[in-house]
Amino acid sequence: MSSKEQVKSSNTVGLVVSGAGGPLNSENSLSIPQIKVTPQAAEHNRYVGFVAGVFSGVTKLVVGHPFDTIKVRLQTSPKSHFAGPLDCFLKTVRGEGFRALYKGATPPLIGWMAMDSVQLGSLHNYRHLLKTTFYSDRDILPPIGHAFAGLMAGCTVSFVAAPIEHVKARLQVQYDAGSRVYTGPINCAMSLLKTAGIRGLYKGLFSTMVFRSYFFALWGSYDILTRYMSENTAMSKPAINFWAGGLSAQLFWLLAYPSDVVKQVIMTDNVTNPKYKRWSEAVVGVYRTRGIQGFFRGFVPSSIRAFPANAAALAMFELVMRTIG
Repeated sequence: MSSKEQVKSSNTVGLVVSGAGGPLNSENSLSIPQIKVTPQAAEHNRYVGFVAGVFSGVTKLVVGHPFDTIKVRLQTSPKSHFAGPLDCFLKTVRGEGFRALYKGATPPLIGWMAMDSVQLGSLHNYRHLLKTTFYSDRDILPPIGHAFAGLMAGCTVSFVAAPIEHVKARLQVQYDAGSRVYTGPINCAMSLLKTAGIRGLYKGLFSTMVFRSYFFALWGSYDILTRYMSENTAMSKPAINFWAGGLSAQLFWLLAYPSDVVKQVIMTDNVTNPKYKRWSEAVVGVYRTRGIQGFFRGFVPSSIRAFPANAAALAMFELVMRTIG
């Protein structure tokens, strides 16, 4: 075969066409366009974040729920009920047993799996969307992109989180037989639906969205801390994820905690005849009854919980992402 009949390929695909009189030459040839072959970029996996989020949710529940129970009880009880976090912990364990720290754990066990799956799965996809839409000229998504991805993921997951956190909050404030209204999460959810319909179950949706909008700060700072530690320390990737996750969670709770107090007050309010009909009324109500310190009541257990729970959860999330992503 002559050199003219050979197919030459480096970045192109050639084509040889033969006619009745043999191979076409320069005089009787048919022009065939050259097709350029370009390397295919790795396809974005839209589902891996949702899977990794399930593992994150389980980890967060196991580590963090006892702290959450103490936090909610301090947020919603009169000042005279508990002297502080330690007093709340001791009274809860002595009066109701250690298992009381995991009261209301069933909905968040399922809930954290669902919430972290939706939150981290949507976060993964929002990051990709922002990178390809607004930062396609950059090698990596900048911190502000991660922050906005966190904000959008927070608003998205609120539609899953609101009814779960509503049921959890009502179960957590059942201190004894006298205050027991619901037999469990299913009974609580069905009672809310029967009493006030879907709006009753979703009571506190707006306050949930306000609270979770602070994921802007969490994911923005997480990216900054991860990059800094990667460039300036010799720590392993899991260690970096752990410390960055714990520290960014501390910042998140410092900024978002007042809105969480308002959310809990709204969610534990009367469903059919609420004391606070608007989010702004609840803000004013907390300030008038408890003062500015009322917006930080229960902050200590939340702060203590935030580091280990979120550090472990994000380290698990990143580990699963590296393993299956």
